Amino acid sequence: MKVVKTDAWDLILHAGPVVKLVLLILILFSIYSWAIILTKKLQLTKISLMNSRFLEQFWQAPNLDSVFLDIDRYSGSTLASVFKAGYMELQKIADDKASGASGTGGGVENIQRALTKAADSEVSSMEGRTAFLATVASTGPFIGLFGTVWGIMAAFQNIGATGAASLATVAPGISEALIATAIGLAAAIPAAVGYNYFVGKFKKQDLEINNFVSDFLNLIKRNFFRD
Repeated sequence: MKVVKTDAWDLILHAGPVVKLVLLILILFSIYSWAIILTKKLQLTKISLMNSRFLEQFWQAPNLDSVFLDIDRYSGSTLASVFKAGYMELQKIADDKASGASGTGGGVENIQRALTKAADSEVSSMEGRTAFLATVASTGPFIGLFGTVWGIMAAFQNIGATGAASLATVAPGISEALIATAIGLAAAIPAAVGYNYFVGKFKKQDLEINNFVSDFLNLIKRNFFRD
């Protein structure tokens, strides 16, 4: 007896046009999700490394000017970017204060606003595109289910047209339809895992940035706004 072997690729090739469209959407979703996961992983690894190097330089430096002069060495560091914003605002206040145009209290508030704005910008940049992972995680199975339901409808229509309702007649059409659900899950599961992983990493980075902002402000208040 001859056994007909049918693999997943055969099922995709013999699927209807609507199911093929669903599969194409899911495959594109999956590819883009993996691209986001890999790039974000590399980005966070670089951020963590550069932040560690920057903090070491920051606490060992004799003054803020020397840290600022070496700021370009820490490209990709969120803390370095926040420091740069605060330092530049501090420099503006120092210039204004020398000309008698700025008050002490207002100066601290200006620096705090500059640091907060820079911190929010860095966090937003880190989180960019990860919302797409949440979208794929939540919609992927339903898109696949739509393709499955449509494929099963087409299979039953073929049964009605041919008048044959044997398992040999029904099974290929249902198998073609179920492949959509499988690919939907294959796209959604990595996206969900990746999204949850990055949310935890973002919270950790956000805490690190906020701690640095607090330390930087305290350092400025002790050394530049003691009066």
